[in-house]
Amino acid sequence: MDFRFDIVEGYLPLLLRGTLYTVCISLASIALGSLLGLGVGLGKMSRFWFLRWPMHAYINFFRGTPLLVQIFIVHFGLIPLLNGKTNAIAAAVTALALNAAAYTAEIYRAGIQSIDKGQSEAALSIGMTPWQTMRFVVLPQAVKRMIPAFGNEFIVLLKDSSLLTLITVPEIMYWSNAMKNQYIRIWEPYLTAACIYFILTYTLNKLLQALERRVS
Repeated sequence: MDFRFDIVEGYLPLLLRGTLYTVCISLASIALGSLLGLGVGLGKMSRFWFLRWPMHAYINFFRGTPLLVQIFIVHFGLIPLLNGKTNAIAAAVTALALNAAAYTAEIYRAGIQSIDKGQSEAALSIGMTPWQTMRFVVLPQAVKRMIPAFGNEFIVLLKDSSLLTLITVPEIMYWSNAMKNQYIRIWEPYLTAACIYFILTYTLNKLLQALERRVS
């Protein structure tokens, strides 16, 4: 196998720009997805059926359909419906955030339900409101237990962002495919993309492990 480093070197600025797009879109999607997931998770645990059922439906839909289909629905349907025309970056962040929210909602639910109910009852008995009990007693403990699961979800989301090349988001795979099409080569574009994704996921994994040790 002859590996042409000159091709990779020529595309390096574009690949670095694509890496920046991948990281920024992933971070924005993770932040929005985590916030939305908290609301969905709390809604799913609500004692009111009119809050619980829509959250069930939301989670089942996004966990039961392919991410690629969701990206196309958002890109060709939702964003044009709201904005009049589509926007690849907005569609990318929206689709990934909506998908991530369904998974993080289950992580929140499992983490919250792992906390002994006696602690909530004790907090309520001393006069704290249900929101204060959740904010100051339950969530701080639950979040520590959620970190490994959140780490896995974040790494999966970062790798899934490679699908965004199909809606022409100029991320890593977009430029790798451009390299492949220009030079009709296989090893250089895809091995380079694999190396970049590996560096990103390995770094994220180490950061999350450090955070987990610090919180523990």
